[in-house]
Amino acid sequence: MTTTLQKIPTGYKQTDVGVIPTDWVVKTCAELGSFYKGRGISSRDLVPDGLPCIMYGDIYVKFDTKFSSPDFRITKETAAKSSMAKSGDLFFTGSGETAEEIGKCVVYQGKKNIYIGGDIIALSPNSNTDSLFLAYLQNSPLLLSQKANLGQGYTVVHIYTEHIKSLKVPLPPTKNEQTAIATTLSDVDATIEKLSLLVEKKKNIKHGAMRELLTGKRRLTGFNGKWKMKKLGELLDYEQPTPYLVKTKDYSDNHTVPVLTAGKTFILGYTAEDTGIFKNLPAIIFDDFTTATKYVDFPFKAKSSAMKILVPKTEETNLKFVFAKMQLIDFKLGDHKRYWISEYRHIEIATPEPEEQTAITNILSDMDAEIEKLESQLTKYRDLKQGMMQSLLTGKIRLLAK
Repeated sequence: MTTTLQKIPTGYKQTDVGVIPTDWVVKTCAELGSFYKGRGISSRDLVPDGLPCIMYGDIYVKFDTKFSSPDFRITKETAAKSSMAKSGDLFFTGSGETAEEIGKCVVYQGKKNIYIGGDIIALSPNSNTDSLFLAYLQNSPLLLSQKANLGQGYTVVHIYTEHIKSLKVPLPPTKNEQTAIATTLSDVDATIEKLSLLVEKKKNIKHGAMRELLTGKRRLTGFNGKWKMKKLGELLDYEQPTPYLVKTKDYSDNHTVPVLTAGKTFILGYTAEDTGIFKNLPAIIFDDFTTATKYVDFPFKAKSSAMKILVPKTEETNLKFVFAKMQLIDFKLGDHKRYWISEYRHIEIATPEPEEQTAITNILSDMDAEIEKLESQLTKYRDLKQGMMQSLLTGKIRLLAK
């Protein structure tokens, strides 16, 4: 059997962590600084004013790679029982729900010292290691896979200080090159954060517009007719998804027919099944169990019989307007029963004349288009960052001359 060896480019070498430049080195995290453990601090110890602190849950849900301003405070008495960290120190989570997320890392960049709670493993890097570079490296696929392999446990996965110390990392020969890489990735992160905030702002603006336009609190110019109350059942027909249910779980991006669910996932995947495709569009899919809804304007297969497929009852029904109104309804969840027929279809909504419905939905659609464009840009920048991390953190692309 013949094995084809991968050709290593000139100026690069094969190592335990893959192909890296010849002037880069591979070290263990134990060689990069001193380790210590967080201790103490529970939710009962938090106070409105006091000394800054962080607990391991914050690393999972609040911060990504770096942070400067912790949200929580503790008293001097609690701090005396905890561990103090300084700017530039790295914090690792010692436990998690899955091996893939274990050992998530953030670097603290605040000016004041901070106190760290239990289940946090901390690293104070030595002077010739850029802490932000090391944080990006710790959250790269190369290091995440190493940590996943070291995680122990099932219901809760743990990783220990000795495991973190044993991690192997590729390092540029100078701190200047490390800093240049970290700065480049940080600039991309700043753009991502700016776009994320803009998307959130636009969503809030749209939500406010929905509250005003869909309730008649603010009327568009040229419209002053009285709104009429109509039941959802007067506006919508429903179809059980049984004839359109997907028969296989063999989903693939190479297939063309989307398989939908009414939950948060929405598109579960794509199937090759070419029969039983729902094409009476547009439609609203509605989950009786969760009351999640989606507006759909493309052919699809259904995943669950719990989904109702709602379609316009007459040509006069503006489905986009009804869907928008449904987003403002507080559907009362029952005891895991299906309520569309018995209850939800009897809910009344205020509706203007068709022309005003169209004018309102046009405005909301323009807002949706703007948000989708921004979200597309956000996705591109996130993909760009992943590609840059892969290239910069392995030396495939160099930022400084040797």
